[in-house]
Amino acid sequence: MAISNHKRLLFLLLLVLIAFGLYRYLAKPEVKGPPEMTVPVSVARAIVQDVPHYLQGIGTVQASADVLVTSRVGGTLMDIYFTEGQRVKEGALLAQIDPRPFEAALAQAKGTLARDEAELANARKDMRRYATLAAKDYVARQTYDQQVAQVGQLEGTVAADRANVRTAELDLVYSRITAPVSGRLGLRNVDKGALVIANDTTGIVRITEVSPCYVVFPLPEINVPLLTEALFVREHSDPAAPKPRVEAWSRDQRECLAVGELLTVDNRIDTATGTVMLKAIFANENERLFPNEFVNARVRVRTLKNVVTVPPAAVQIGSSGNYVFVVDRDNTVELRKVTTGINTGAVTVIEKGLAANEAIVVDGIDRLRQGSKVRVAATVETVRLEAMPSPMQTENTPRLLPNAGAHKKAGRPNAPESQNSGTPKPGGKN
Repeated sequence: MAISNHKRLLFLLLLVLIAFGLYRYLAKPEVKGPPEMTVPVSVARAIVQDVPHYLQGIGTVQASADVLVTSRVGGTLMDIYFTEGQRVKEGALLAQIDPRPFEAALAQAKGTLARDEAELANARKDMRRYATLAAKDYVARQTYDQQVAQVGQLEGTVAADRANVRTAELDLVYSRITAPVSGRLGLRNVDKGALVIANDTTGIVRITEVSPCYVVFPLPEINVPLLTEALFVREHSDPAAPKPRVEAWSRDQRECLAVGELLTVDNRIDTATGTVMLKAIFANENERLFPNEFVNARVRVRTLKNVVTVPPAAVQIGSSGNYVFVVDRDNTVELRKVTTGINTGAVTVIEKGLAANEAIVVDGIDRLRQGSKVRVAATVETVRLEAMPSPMQTENTPRLLPNAGAHKKAGRPNAPESQNSGTPKPGGKN
């Protein structure tokens, strides 16, 4: 009986505790937490502007002329008339091989020619006399025929002698070694007094012409339609329009070395690398480009008109795509998905999802979520590309193209794609 009462007591006590807890829960006053924190951020405005579209590849500088000067005759090198590194014009005298052996050979060839010409003249007189006598049957017809054959033989001999004279004259001319093209001389390979061998692969000196010069660089095959539109379509629709401009930047992309134009695109794609080769021409009057130098080549293929742009730092990448934080008038942020275009390094093109003049967060993004309250601590100006200095307008940049004469004279003789190189920032990436 005592045990039963004890159980009742415990049961009643449990009911009381449950009722008290329920009462406390239902009657619990609302507890206000600390006020929501405001995140300091930096913002920028989306602006509308024209954006040039560049493609980039690592290129190699090629000289418009690269000639190894060799001697066409052998002999002793008597004199050298050039200095290493000197610029020379086509036809300039570079060296002189001892001409005396060639002068003697020429004199001998001329003497042999004179002797055989005299014999030929005498044989022709005899032939005419035999012709008269044979017509009167004073000599046998065979005698006349033999004389005719003799004249023909001597004529052949004289022709050979004249060829020998011409060869000797050429050898004498070739003893004067002249510059086959205009350009800058390299290091001398022989010294005065050395025995020069004809057509020696070592040569005497090398001449290279870098004004103008070429830059050859590859681009991924995916860019072929853009290149075709920029070059070939232009040629057919508007031949007077300028060709696409090409900029040659230093390897660290801090300095524009030269500006030229796109000359041509190769007629096939390299199946091994999936790239197509491009060739650009540069005036290079200040010789900033050096043969076999590696440069970052950037070709401007088009200009996007009136597109929305934002600083690249504003665009974030999430699991569902790209997005930005848009600041509303009440200083709350909206996470908005956007479709991005090319990135110049200075600005990013927004193709869809953002309107001009909207405020977007560029700094402090890591502490934001949908609906976060923000405080604008700083305002960043979105770069206007037209206000940036162009490498084509710098004081030290030479003419874009060589003059017509230089252009004609020049004809005698694997990098990942960058969506847009734009105008680089010092030390920045494209």
